[in-house]
Amino acid sequence: MAKIDAKLHLNAQEIDALMGTVVHLRMATIGPGTRINLTPMTFGWAGGKIYIFGRGQKIANLRRDTTATMLIDVGEAWRELQGIMMQGQAEILETAAEEAEDGDLPAAQLNIGQKHSLTKDGANAPYQATAAGNSRRWIVFTPTQMVSWDNQKLA
Repeated sequence: MAKIDAKLHLNAQEIDALMGTVVHLRMATIGPGTRINLTPMTFGWAGGKIYIFGRGQKIANLRRDTTATMLIDVGEAWRELQGIMMQGQAEILETAAEEAEDGDLPAAQLNIGQKHSLTKDGANAPYQATAAGNSRRWIVFTPTQMVSWDNQKLA
């Protein structure tokens, strides 16, 4: 992982705030051979894990190799940049039964719903999706290494 001066790191509360509000991330998986597949995705954050409802190549890649990297960043000007790069392992929830067993999935679905302004009867509504077909699945990413930065903390 990259070495970032500790004074620039985001603390746990700042990480939760960023992850709970940022809508998109970039997800890198290992494709066929050694090709890297980099894809922008929307996501939910719950229990210190990233939840993505994905399909296609990402699912095929993660079925072969659970290794993934996530990059979340915000800001335009250099002094505004904040980001988090997470490396870790992804699990695919293959069935509705596995989805039901994941205690953090409902909170992640609600987080996605909030990010996309989903409502039902005037209240926040979760993003409802479930395993379908051969490749529409929930991906649960658990970070094992993380580096963060906040250029706003530069003197």
